[in-house]
Amino acid sequence: MSVEQMEEILSIVGPDLTRQTTNFRDPIEPKQRLAITLRYLAAGESFASLAYQYRLGAITVCSSVHMTCSAIEKKMMSTHIPPPTEDQWKAIASKFWDKWKFPNCLGAIDGKHITIKAPANSGSLFFNYKKTFSIVLLALVDADYRFTYIQVGDFGRASDGGVYGSSRLGRGMEAKTLNVPEDSPLPGSGVQGPMPYVIVGDAAFPLKTYLMRPFPGHRLPRWRENFNYRLSSARMVVECAFGILTARWRVLLSRLQMAPHFVDTVVMASCILHNFLTNPAQNRRWQDEAEHTGHMLPIIRNMGGNRGSKDAYGVREKFSAFFNSLEGSM
Repeated sequence: MSVEQMEEILSIVGPDLTRQTTNFRDPIEPKQRLAITLRYLAAGESFASLAYQYRLGAITVCSSVHMTCSAIEKKMMSTHIPPPTEDQWKAIASKFWDKWKFPNCLGAIDGKHITIKAPANSGSLFFNYKKTFSIVLLALVDADYRFTYIQVGDFGRASDGGVYGSSRLGRGMEAKTLNVPEDSPLPGSGVQGPMPYVIVGDAAFPLKTYLMRPFPGHRLPRWRENFNYRLSSARMVVECAFGILTARWRVLLSRLQMAPHFVDTVVMASCILHNFLTNPAQNRRWQDEAEHTGHMLPIIRNMGGNRGSKDAYGVREKFSAFFNSLEGSM
């Protein structure tokens, strides 16, 4: 992060980090609170370690991190992860076609586990299939590795179903309340007729008319393999986005030692700062670093049922036919 970028963040969140001077003590400057928080997010060090480095109390460091992350979420969420308008959805779909050759695509979706310390008296609510305690991060990513939607805080055990369906994104797509454009023909082809705008996901997600998942099985016909390849190419942007996120903010790879509602704020702030700092010229470097370290967030196994509707199967077949046509070939 450059000095200019840090100063820009400080100009946005600084007023929320300012505290009054009293007769008993001078408050910590907003710039120092921000520096402590960025160090915590980037290195994943403990509060005790940061307290030693900055010559502050561990409780002061802890409160500074929570205060700053809360201010980032409050002041920057609406500008850096806003709900897309219809024109913005169309612009995202256009980039997916230009860069990844998947038409009418609104984004790639995936979910990951964020490991946390076992909350007191929580039973098995946060206990996941990896035998750790976690919360779920659900994210939709555009063609430039930027988050367009995030949801944080679902219980780790909820990964076996219901996370996507109960999310604001899932309910909004089902109810058609997210400004998604009307169906339109695929580029250069009108044979399939008007086609819906869709999200692409892996086999963990349910098949919907607006959510495409790959064909299951092995030894598939070539035309189905072509569809799976094109969907996988488009879906990799979300994996790359998570790789860049964790390479830059390594705290997400550690076991977060705080209450779940504080974890939610830390993860939200990390995603907002990811969008703020995303630069196409630097994405390759962060991806290489993520691949070099080999550290990844645990995946979500199942985000809903496997059985789709007849209409959903029909939409997938039409996309598959398009990819095997002259207009849709790469």
